[in-house]
Amino acid sequence: MKIYTKTGDDGTTGLQDNSRVAKSDLRIKAYGEIDETNSVLGIILSHKLDSDVRNLLVQIQNELFIAGSDLSNPDLIIQKNRVTEPMILNLERHIDLFESEIDPLTNFILPGGIQTASFFHLARTVSRRAEISVVELALKEHVNPKCQIYLNRLSDLLFVMARLVNKRANTPDIIWKP
Repeated sequence: MKIYTKTGDDGTTGLQDNSRVAKSDLRIKAYGEIDETNSVLGIILSHKLDSDVRNLLVQIQNELFIAGSDLSNPDLIIQKNRVTEPMILNLERHIDLFESEIDPLTNFILPGGIQTASFFHLARTVSRRAEISVVELALKEHVNPKCQIYLNRLSDLLFVMARLVNKRANTPDIIWKP
């Protein structure tokens, strides 16, 4: 199979229901930003990571593919490749688990610390932007609301993971000083 099809040369792309939309469509923008989040996670995975963090990130990368597929299918009756409640609950479980290992948050912190933590913060901001795009899309079209919730939890998890890798590297959070 060739990587190029030439079907998008007119500025459109296909959705799962075989309809075509502009590449600038909100739906395409939303799942493009999910793909961008996934790419930043790939950068993080190129770093040395503890196995619990690595394994979770690989699982999340697979789930982000599901989220992109979910958004590329405007027919909500079809349930194949949809973000589900168990996926969201798994993120919440890991947030709780990792938060038990780090100090309670008492101040705003600035992105930074070790390089891996900085990339987690970048992934967090990209996933937050993806969430905003899904919210914008949901104002105009029907989407699986669990996609939005998943991305909201993911950005929270990525924030906690940034703090976690700093903690495990004995690097303190950078406290915001107004």
